[in-house]
Amino acid sequence: MGTSVQVTPLCGVYNENPLSYLVSIDGFNFLIDCGWNDLFDPSLLQPLSRVASTVDAVLLSHSDTLHLGALPYAMKQFGLSAPFYSTEPVHRLGLLTMYDHYLSRKQVSDFDLFSLDDIDAAFQSITRLTYSQNYHLSGKGEGIVIAPHVAGHLLGGTVWKITKDGEDVIYAVDFNRRKEKHLNGTVLESFVRPAVLITDAYNALNNQPSKPQRERDRDFVEIISKTLEGGGNVLLPVDTAGRVLELLLVLEENWSLKSLNFPIYFVTYVSASTIDYVKSFLEWMSDAIAKSFETSRDNAFLLKNIKLLTSKSELDSVPDGPKVILASMASLEAGFSHDIFVEWAADVKNLVLFTERGQFGTLARMLQADPPPKAVKVMMSRRVPLTGEELIAYEEEQNRLKKEEALKASLIKEEESKASLATDVNSSDPMVIDTHNKHPSLDGLGQHGSRFRDVLIDGFVPPSSSVAPMFPFYDNTSDWDDFGEVINPDDYVIKDEDMDQGATRTAGDMDGKLDEGSASLILDTTPSKVISNELTVQVKSSLVYMDYEGRSDGRSVKSILAHVAPLKLVLVHGSAEATEHLKQHCLKHVCPHVYAPQIEETIDVTSDLCAYKVQLSEKLMSNVLFKKLGDYEIAWVDAEVGKTENDMLSLLPISTPAPPHKSVVVGDLKMADFKQFLASKGVKVEFAAGALRCGEYVTLRKVGVASQKGGGSGTQQIIIEGPLCEDYYKIREYLYSQFYLL
Repeated sequence: MGTSVQVTPLCGVYNENPLSYLVSIDGFNFLIDCGWNDLFDPSLLQPLSRVASTVDAVLLSHSDTLHLGALPYAMKQFGLSAPFYSTEPVHRLGLLTMYDHYLSRKQVSDFDLFSLDDIDAAFQSITRLTYSQNYHLSGKGEGIVIAPHVAGHLLGGTVWKITKDGEDVIYAVDFNRRKEKHLNGTVLESFVRPAVLITDAYNALNNQPSKPQRERDRDFVEIISKTLEGGGNVLLPVDTAGRVLELLLVLEENWSLKSLNFPIYFVTYVSASTIDYVKSFLEWMSDAIAKSFETSRDNAFLLKNIKLLTSKSELDSVPDGPKVILASMASLEAGFSHDIFVEWAADVKNLVLFTERGQFGTLARMLQADPPPKAVKVMMSRRVPLTGEELIAYEEEQNRLKKEEALKASLIKEEESKASLATDVNSSDPMVIDTHNKHPSLDGLGQHGSRFRDVLIDGFVPPSSSVAPMFPFYDNTSDWDDFGEVINPDDYVIKDEDMDQGATRTAGDMDGKLDEGSASLILDTTPSKVISNELTVQVKSSLVYMDYEGRSDGRSVKSILAHVAPLKLVLVHGSAEATEHLKQHCLKHVCPHVYAPQIEETIDVTSDLCAYKVQLSEKLMSNVLFKKLGDYEIAWVDAEVGKTENDMLSLLPISTPAPPHKSVVVGDLKMADFKQFLASKGVKVEFAAGALRCGEYVTLRKVGVASQKGGGSGTQQIIIEGPLCEDYYKIREYLYSQFYLL
């Protein structure tokens, strides 16, 4: 049998709830994603609580709450202590996302599910990887290799590839084939025939109009500018550090091109820190942004038309007049967007522009209904300082708690003193005196001695048997040799985890950096309380939805799955209707093994292929001639299977002469690349009717089946046509040079 693979959904199947899945590979348990929704409903995490202690590693795919929002809570409440892995942007921007959510809720409620310290503790334990980096696990995960690849949805977003014994398990949710302003498209199509593919059905029923990006951006800016010119304001509810980056670039570019003067504000508790981070992540962005920076040192996120706000006071000081505000949260459940919506919704001139579907059960989702509601009930909450009797009662309670803590501390100190006294009396220490000698006790030392003793007792309690208070002395003897004192080299080795923590502390100015407004909220220790009241808001403003989610639509998803053609397919995260639709489509057009498990239902997707490990004997390898092929070396081997002394399979030289074999041509010629190669050799070359015309007489064409059902590679031939002349032989020689002959 092949590598054993089991998949158990913990959240996010047959619905749009957060994503969290347990994937077991030969007994090694991966928790892939650890999401929560903007409502922070603990009941969604019950399945996770039952398996958290069995998790061996956690893989995070994106930086939003749907993929990592439960991480601090799971560590604090469930004892999740496995190592975490993500890309650098997912780590940094995920940290800021959680900061923003915590601060937004702390201002309107006594939020206690997790704290800033819990967030820091969770994100400090993340190992950061780069795209396409093969990371070899050790210990229980020996032999397993993980690698993140481009997903194209959020900055640093990841398609995870897990490899064991040559078999690939691919986890790809929320991917995007389309190249955008700040992101390249996904590389999912580069994987062909993996053993298992886990993907989502979120957009299976959503087919976007095939509209060029420039035209889509034009419509987006046009509806905003029309509202502003009519004297209205525009609110864009956005996430903290995800899809909002694409919107910022679209607005920045169009405001500069059209010389628009209407102000734009990006408002979150961590907006300044978000942009600071993003400026340093250019290598994770689109080729266009990276190339622009290399040639002109132009950083796309040096925003000239967008102002960053991080506090309520800054927002309140914004001048009156038409404006655009991008504010978190996208769900409208909390944060600046919630308060701005309540303030602007009653004005018919204003516009609330949604760029992504709201999470299920949130205010944003309610407003995106067709038709939208004419009025909604919202809870308005705010934190106010305590005054009068409430303040007095609070202070009395705090004083009582302080006294209790002081009493507990004194009792603990007394117990420690007794324990220390018992230890000192029995230890071979210079302070211990001969009990047969007659000496006055400490109590008889008089007033001066008593005062002297009291000073030393704070932090040090001398045994009652000592002559006078004194500090202990220990004679630490060391071994010496001809070169000096003998040391233990291990005492001077910096452990990897210490280095990681040191690096985290060094980067503490960035990791723990909060914007000025956020820092003031944390440092404000004024006693306060939350007051709430329910309001009915009349929704008279315009409500518009434009798709900037950055996910592949249904047509694109089906096309990609057909190309990847996994041996077994697992569908997660999508409505029941979308999941069943995609399942039936894939059974017919992709592969015969398609699964859509329920919550906590474990499915076995172990490969039907048999994999064996064989050892290459030294005798065999000594006679093998390798040829370099890109980053690899390849060779043709004729051998027979035998066993070593340890009963391990081994390839041995054959005892009889090797039989002849047909020549094998290795390589994948791209006609466009070959055209450039011929041009560099001075050959006049052009494409004509799907063929490559070389010089006056020679033509090259690619024929055969380019792809079979499911996207697997078929047999292809390259035909060279023309008279037997000097050009023919020269072109043929150039063609052969593009391949490797075995």
